Amino acid sequence: VQIFDQLRRKQWFVAPLTSSFVGSIVDTFLFFSISFYGTGIPWVTLSFGDLAVKILVALTMLIPFRLLLSTFKTA
Repeated sequence: VQIFDQLRRKQWFVAPLTSSFVGSIVDTFLFFSISFYGTGIPWVTLSFGDLAVKILVALTMLIPFRLLLSTFKTA
């Protein structure tokens, strides 16, 4: 929480983007390493594809997040 609070004091996009990146990396690594361990499936390649989609969605959703944030600040 303290790290997020420090990031929040910087530019508006730093905290949510950092949170999304770290959360996506941890989630992807844990899911694919646990699910496909010992199966012979190239899970590392699959995990990079999944991570790329998560990062793309996080970047895309920053614009609606900013618009929504500005409406709550004025209210």
